[in-house]
Parts: sequence; C-alpha cells; structure tokens
Amino acid sequence: MRLLLLLLAIVGFGLMQTSFVIARPVSYPGGWTLMTMNDGDKNSVHMHYSPTAKTSIGYKFEYWPDKELNLHALQINKLLKRWNKPESQANFYIKSGVGVAYSDLGLFDNESGASAFTGIAVDWEDRRRFISYENRFTDIDGIDDFFQQSARVGWAPYQGDYGDLHTWLMLQIEHMPEATDEHTVTPLVRFFKDVHLLEFGVNNHNKVLFNYIFRY
Repeated sequence: MRLLLLLLAIVGFGLMQTSFVIARPVSYPGGWTLMTMNDGDKNSVHMHYSPTAKTSIGYKFEYWPDKELNLHALQINKLLKRWNKPESQANFYIKSGVGVAYSDLGLFDNESGASAFTGIAVDWEDRRRFISYENRFTDIDGIDDFFQQSARVGWAPYQGDYGDLHTWLMLQIEHMPEATDEHTVTPLVRFFKDVHLLEFGVNNHNKVLFNYIFRY
C-alpha cells in the first residue's frame, strides 16, 4: 500500500503545470544534470533531464555499503514553490522515485524487491548565507524501510561576480534513526564555477564526503 501511495504521489506531481526557471534539483528547460554524491552512508549517481522549468526526471543509482544494498530508480523532482526577493530566494521541492533494490545482507542475501522513496527539500539563500533542510522515507518491499533527514547552514566568505569561482563554507547535520552512527556532522567546503559544483568534507566519524554536479 505504501508503495502504491508513493507512486500515485509521483504521478500526480508529474502532471502539474510548470512555468519558470530554477536550478538545483531541476535545471533549465532542456537541461541535463549529472550528480555523484558520496559520503559515509552511501554512494550515488543521478542523471536527470528537465523538460520544463519546474520538473526533472531521471535515473538514480545508490549503493549503501553497510546495508549491502543496491537501488535503481526512476526519480522525479518537482519545484512546488519558489519565493523570489530582491536580495534572496527560497525554494520548496518534492523528490520521489520508484524502482527496484537488491540486497546481499544476511537473511536478505540475493533478494530483490520493489522500492519507492519520497521526501521534501527546502532552502533559502542570499549572496552570503545559505540554509536548507531535506528528508526522505524509503520503502523496499520485504527487505527494508528507513527514514533520513539532513540540514545545512552555509556562509560565503566573499561575493563573486558572474563567471567567478564561488566558495561556500558549510556545516551539514544528518540524522538516520536506525543507523549505527545515528547523528553525523560534516564541515565541508563548496566550490562552483559555470556548470561545475564540487563539495568536499570529512565528518565526525572520519568518513569523507565528496559530491560533484555537472549541468549541461
């Protein structure tokens, strides 16, 4: 039932009308985005296409080493609301996916099942400050289900012009109730220039975070 409800939510949001230009989980109309995200919990690759300014659809792969879990999904991101101010902006997204997962862990060795996930992401920023929050619930039929959430605060030590190298100093806090390390704190630095964004940090469990995003 939960998988069905998540699928209906994805389809419903996918049919909503869209109109204006944004970045982040949704690119400009006709734009492609490639992301690789790597931290102490998982490694992932996400490639998506934005048919409109408020919707993206693409392929998501995740590998969770501690869970010995591989996940393949079709993911849809939707911008539900954007607030534009003269000196700042804020965004509210929903990110959902459906697919299949494969496990090699314990009793679930060589088991696979239908999977679905959904969650929200919100952020606010001006040219020197940044704050965000996101969460996700994942359900893998007959194998696992789990919840995760994270928040970030950031500060830019200087204001760059268009085309310059931009730098942000950030602090990320993650919470995953069922994990061995339930709380994770990661200081990180973000660089972006043109269509490239790179993040690097080390968390309080001495595990490396490395993220890279390329838009084209």
